[in-house]
Amino acid sequence: MTVHIGAEKGQIAETVLMPGDPYRARWAAEKFLDGAELVNEVRGMLGFTGTYKGNRVTIQGSGMGMPSLSIYANELIRDYGAKTLIRIGSCGGMQPQVKLRDVVIAMTCTTVGTPSNTIFRELNYSPCADYSLLEAAVASARTRDVGVHVGGIYSSDTFYDERPDLNEQMTRHGILGVEMEAAELYTLAARHGVRALGIMTVSDHLQTGEALASDLREQSFGDMVEIALDAAFA
Repeated sequence: MTVHIGAEKGQIAETVLMPGDPYRARWAAEKFLDGAELVNEVRGMLGFTGTYKGNRVTIQGSGMGMPSLSIYANELIRDYGAKTLIRIGSCGGMQPQVKLRDVVIAMTCTTVGTPSNTIFRELNYSPCADYSLLEAAVASARTRDVGVHVGGIYSSDTFYDERPDLNEQMTRHGILGVEMEAAELYTLAARHGVRALGIMTVSDHLQTGEALASDLREQSFGDMVEIALDAAFA
């Protein structure tokens, strides 16, 4: 057990899917895993371990934002031996070709700052996905009836953003969407020599103002979860 994860040794799989919402972790575990068992509920941040096509998988909530994600990813990697971590969650579309319910697979992550900034100091580190996971996720996505986009995303630690000029520059430079966790996940994965990928479903759009209702978000996330699971065990 760690400070934030109550699982015993051996209860966490080497492959971990990380939604921000702990209730989405429960939904995904019940829908996609066989024999899913609750292995963590410390602070209400639910985690479940089961199997997918015979492979052990843990789905562990990470909370919102890079500081929260950093806590759980660090403990999963250092204390439980996680080797593959895939963020599954929502993002806001930033390009006209990116539509609601489309899937965005993050090749790189732009960010103003992460919890790791204190390590890099003046260096602008460029966090990127593990290529083997990226390649497998794209292959899986292309077999499905879903719009898929691969490229750079923006990881923000501010939900109620008051920088329209910054969003304008992100759009101008081809950023596909904005979310709040992947840049720190990619950075931690690089530091510890493990694999990481971010796969997001577009739940709203910064340019058009469109947004999915909360119930439709959950119903639209199945492709993203299956792509993540396929990629992990390709």
